[in-house]
Amino acid sequence: MTIRPATRSDVPRIVALLADDALGAIRESPGDLGPYEAAFDAVAADPAQLLVVATTGDGEGDGEVVGTLQLTFIPGLARRGALRAQVEAVRVASSARGAGLGETLLRWAVQESRRRGAALVQLTSDAARPDAHRFYERLGFTATHVGFKLAL
Repeated sequence: MTIRPATRSDVPRIVALLADDALGAIRESPGDLGPYEAAFDAVAADPAQLLVVATTGDGEGDGEVVGTLQLTFIPGLARRGALRAQVEAVRVASSARGAGLGETLLRWAVQESRRRGAALVQLTSDAARPDAHRFYERLGFTATHVGFKLAL
């Protein structure tokens, strides 16, 4: 497996990964890639954003995209001016789940966050995903906060 920055040509596969579960099937619209392509362009243009894909193979050629996540680096004054890394949209292809790919992706994200000087890695997980919560806790994340969202 190789983890690399996503390219615009990866957008259809990333969207398919986002839609490949019960919650994603409701939230995503893989038939209309326009909004996703515009979002990709915005993410790619922002140095505080890093969208990656995990592919089969060794990085040579066109391995199949089997995972993705986005890292956002957030500067702030809290915690003595600490840089935070926010992990979003972690997805592993249903055909590849249970093989350690998610763990590899998250460990890579933590390492990359450390390399960029982040003092904290944070993420949220939908309350309807108890298996994901156990997974994150197994990797050392702790459920220290309660998250709130307001749809606009």
